Amino acid sequence: MKKIYFLILLAITLATAVNAQKPADIESKVKGLTKYTGYFNFYWDENTGRVLLEVDKLNTEFLYVNSLPSGVGSNDLGLDRGQIGDSRIVKFVKSGPKILLIQPNYAYRAVSNNADERKSVEEAFAQSVIWGFKAEAIDGDKVLIDFTPFLLRDSHHLADRLGSSDQGNFNLDESRSAIYLPNTKGFPENSEFEATITLDGKAKGSEISSVTPDPNSVTVRMHHSFIKLPDDNYKVRKFDPRSGFYDMSYMDYATPIDQPIVKHMLTRHRLQKKDPSAAMSEAVKPIVYYVDRGAPEPVRTALMEGAAWWNQAFEAAGYKNAFQVKLLPEDADPMDIRYNIIQWIHRSTRGWSYGASIDDPRTGEIIKGQVSLGSLRDRQDFLIAEGLLQPYEDGKPVSGKMLKMAIDRLHQLAAHEVGHTLGLQHNFAASTNNRASVMDYPPPAFTMGTDGAIDLSNAYTTEIGTWDKRAILYGYQDFPAGTNEDDALNSILTETLKQGQLFITDEDARPEGGAHPLAHLWDNGKNAADELNRLMDIRRKLLDNFSEKAIRQNAPMATIEEPLVPIYLIHRYQVEAASKMLGGLYYTYAVKNDGQPTTRFVPPAEQWKAFNALMLTISPNALALPEKLLEKIPPRPDGYPRTRELFKSRTGLTFDPMAAAESAAATTLSFMLQPERAARLVEYNSRDVNQPGLIAVIDKLIAATWKTPQQGGYKGELQRMVNNLTLKQLLTLAANTRAPESVRGIALMAIDDLKRWMYISLRSAGDNTNNKANLIFGLSQISAFEKEPAQFKPAQPVAMPDGSPIGEGDF
Repeated sequence: MKKIYFLILLAITLATAVNAQKPADIESKVKGLTKYTGYFNFYWDENTGRVLLEVDKLNTEFLYVNSLPSGVGSNDLGLDRGQIGDSRIVKFVKSGPKILLIQPNYAYRAVSNNADERKSVEEAFAQSVIWGFKAEAIDGDKVLIDFTPFLLRDSHHLADRLGSSDQGNFNLDESRSAIYLPNTKGFPENSEFEATITLDGKAKGSEISSVTPDPNSVTVRMHHSFIKLPDDNYKVRKFDPRSGFYDMSYMDYATPIDQPIVKHMLTRHRLQKKDPSAAMSEAVKPIVYYVDRGAPEPVRTALMEGAAWWNQAFEAAGYKNAFQVKLLPEDADPMDIRYNIIQWIHRSTRGWSYGASIDDPRTGEIIKGQVSLGSLRDRQDFLIAEGLLQPYEDGKPVSGKMLKMAIDRLHQLAAHEVGHTLGLQHNFAASTNNRASVMDYPPPAFTMGTDGAIDLSNAYTTEIGTWDKRAILYGYQDFPAGTNEDDALNSILTETLKQGQLFITDEDARPEGGAHPLAHLWDNGKNAADELNRLMDIRRKLLDNFSEKAIRQNAPMATIEEPLVPIYLIHRYQVEAASKMLGGLYYTYAVKNDGQPTTRFVPPAEQWKAFNALMLTISPNALALPEKLLEKIPPRPDGYPRTRELFKSRTGLTFDPMAAAESAAATTLSFMLQPERAARLVEYNSRDVNQPGLIAVIDKLIAATWKTPQQGGYKGELQRMVNNLTLKQLLTLAANTRAPESVRGIALMAIDDLKRWMYISLRSAGDNTNNKANLIFGLSQISAFEKEPAQFKPAQPVAMPDGSPIGEGDF
């Protein structure tokens, strides 16, 4: 009897074990749950807060994108609402009870009909398993998985970014994280998921503390998109470095040995004419952008109008109404992949705007464009206009010109960022060619009449540029059947070059290391030195007449400093531009036999003109503020603290005109003696003795500073401050191990010569105590340097207030 009972018990146990190992069917598992249909069907369990995903496309590739629909609000941290995170091709692969989400490696491919050849490359490079799931239920080729842990994670790596920016140590708190159901939706070609994520930690940074109610508890929302990949009807277009487009590249190991293994293709939207043979045709499917409903008027209209400028370029390419701008429908989700979005982003301080896109890594096709425009940018333009116009006169109506200039800027800004999402790079040479591209960074263009009145009527462009039309033609022209596309594209570029269009982009335009004399950020004019001289003349007149008319009625007098900052520093970016003429090099992105000149030295006369223009910016006359203005700037009152947008002060609570001057002069000198520029001056002079050499530049610099007779009073103090900055910059150059030894040797020689001159001058200084003090301090700096050159670090000069939008970026 015991044996029978034992056998029965064993049978029951085995049956239970078998049943326990057999997954339940999907229907029974999801009974009573809310179903969402879409690209992937999923189910919501209200009782447990879980999302169960039905995987019915095993081994099928799709696009996975994570993003940040609600952000942190700090420019410095760069975690904005609407920010797109990682975008990658993935697929679900089943292995027994496990379901792996795998990311193939599309950076290395074999574009071949030979399956074994494709497999050999696939197996040669690592893939990535993003997540592993356990099957909750199985029905044939369908698998049900608990998707909740995947969604309730720090997919945007906020904790890492807060830690790396020294804001504190944070970790995900699952107890304070949950699915955000309103933005968890299903659509035919995409499934959208969102979660409220809370990071718990110990905050220590000022940035996170300034934008969170409790800095130890940072709560945002993270979004996940599963997107059907586009069909195979998109035609890849070859990349050309002269085209102005971004490229996407990969290594193709099936390439014949006599061809380049790296393949380059444009990133662009899919656009086709209904009739490719027609000079003008409607598009099969137009490109439509939608503007954020949260943007207020008149901003919203400006964004829609500015973005719509691009239709001018598409019309020039033969498309009728192919680029459209609409208001986002009320029930639309901005994170939905079907909508190209222009978002109005709020932050605690003014920051960069940017245009990003979600692309197909296989082809470069842009699936979605997403523009983020900082809501405080227009206020900076309004502030600049206040300083230029000083419009607040008692008893007179306030001019509408400030608002118009700010709105005009928004038109241009919207067009610029949308251009990025169409695939276009910056063109920082366009400002020298009658503002030929909205893809440049534009400062307001203004003039001053003989009566001293500022004219802002042409501050910003009002339409798409001539370069932009040529770029769109290259990227989006739809050619009739039978056309040799390579020949047709080369013909477009040849005509673009014939028109005198010039394209120079980011790295070449940055002040650190940049050498091109025509490619700059925030500059105007055909010649950087001429424009700098023009700006300095206007700036002097503006400063001489600057007053409380620049601030509103009942504003504290101390707030004169707000509009004063952009006027005092109105030349700051033109200084960058002019400095690049010194030791500069003209060049193009020429390809073999395209007829373009490749490189050419800047003529010596142009370089010395730039040198003289730069020296004028550090003269006492340029740096001084009028006494009548200084008398009107009291310390900041309660409620109006000093911010990063204002000048630094070394005089405590009082306004410090010397610090303002130091920040401006130090910037000029740092660009003039920048290590890479110094190295070019040495090299170019060795190749052509007519080129200004570093020795000649330093000699002229010292002659115009230390060796110029000192003035008295306020301007004498400014002069001595510039003397000290000049010496510090030379000492820094001599100690810089990144600089070539030839450069460091020249700097050391100049310092030694200056030291001997200082000793002689000190003996003949007489009763001029200020001059003596200046010489003694200079000699002490040289002595400290000579004792330990490798350890010498002169005191850092006062930094300028923020100029470009705050935070990392542009885009």
